Amino acid sequence: MSALVETAVYRSVQGVVEKNEELAQQVLKNEARINQLEIEIDDMAIGLLALQAPLAADLRLITAAIKINNDLERMGDLSVSIAESAMALVREPVIRPSIDIPHIAALAQGMVRKALDAFVSRDSELARSVLASDDAVDNLRTASYHELTSFMENNSSQIPQALRLLTVVRNLERIADHATNIAEDVLFLVKGIDVRHHNEQRAPVASG
Repeated sequence: MSALVETAVYRSVQGVVEKNEELAQQVLKNEARINQLEIEIDDMAIGLLALQAPLAADLRLITAAIKINNDLERMGDLSVSIAESAMALVREPVIRPSIDIPHIAALAQGMVRKALDAFVSRDSELARSVLASDDAVDNLRTASYHELTSFMENNSSQIPQALRLLTVVRNLERIADHATNIAEDVLFLVKGIDVRHHNEQRAPVASG
């Protein structure tokens, strides 16, 4: 499921950047499979809870899997929204506000990949690195909002395209938020600590 979601995020963004309708269509076609996997994973996890009555680390694992499953499905939905924006932008003239969607997308995609790798490998430090990246995406989202708002004030005929780009940036920021949720779940799974809402101080990750 994570592989499908990562691919959906990548294809949706490339659909925007390259004005590639075929890539965007592929995202829409794969949405049903992601939704079906969410149901299958939830059913499996609930079955384990009911039949095995897991305790301690096993219970945390299943709980984390259920929450991560939901975050992945939401990322899939956000990718669909980005793909729909890509399909609309294909038919519109290119505009050149100074926002760097590929850079924002690369940060968000990196967070998704690291969060999922941290879950698979039970790597708490990798999970913390995802938390440290969240502010960078938020800052880029804010800067893009101001840039696009200014652009629309000066280019009223191109407001529809700018609004589409604003939607793409907002959805990328939300994808990063879901990656952060997964990283928080990994820390709870591995360390038994709850860092949601800064419940524990988010220590900076050492470089190198």
